[in-house]
Amino acid sequence: MFSFVLRPQHESEIMAETVSFATQPRKEHGSSKARNIRRGGRVPAILYGHKEAVLQVTLDLEELDKALRHGVRVVELKVDGKTEQALIHEVQWDHLGKEILHVDFKRVSKDERVVVNVRLELKGTAPGVTAGGVLDQPIHSLSVEALAVSLPDSIRVNIGEMQIGSMLHAKDIALPPGVTLKTDPDAVVLLVKQPIVEEEPAAAVPAEGAPATAAEPEVITRRVAEEGAEEEEKKEKKEKK
Repeated sequence: MFSFVLRPQHESEIMAETVSFATQPRKEHGSSKARNIRRGGRVPAILYGHKEAVLQVTLDLEELDKALRHGVRVVELKVDGKTEQALIHEVQWDHLGKEILHVDFKRVSKDERVVVNVRLELKGTAPGVTAGGVLDQPIHSLSVEALAVSLPDSIRVNIGEMQIGSMLHAKDIALPPGVTLKTDPDAVVLLVKQPIVEEEPAAAVPAEGAPATAAEPEVITRRVAEEGAEEEEKKEKKEKK
């Protein structure tokens, strides 16, 4: 079972979603068994926290991948007829970053505040970019603290007024109500740089005292002319004898 329940949308956040997964207990362990689970379209996972039992389960791989692509962070896991609220704490991928190998879920309560990284969504077109500037984004997510049930899936950043030379710091980004910034407030998130203009290479200037290259043909021509005159002079002497 997989469902999305949309929460109210704030101007600075992408609509958050509550996702519910039906799980199955994982009875077999080991790397070979884990590969068989993934071949069957499911992914191994673990649920822990709040000093309760650690549970090993599996869930649908395609549904999990869809939730991750939507930026979902907090989910509901249906385990043995009980619903557990959990934070997606860590996702392990293969070396190519394409296949999900394992997921760690951490139990959270509705009144619990957690710290997570939330991705940034750029909205609009920067006039400075239209004018030829280059948009640079050193930071793609912000570390924030919020109630587990109020975590935004992403934070919108309006860049519609950024001109060439404009700079946006973490503290300048509007956060949803109840969300606290944990990233360094002075960290540069976005800036529009001046366009890079490549200068034409300057003509090489010969070193002082060095003969100019353009003069070489003239020198060679003069030498040939002098040699020709000497030959003519020798011929004339022979004829007179």
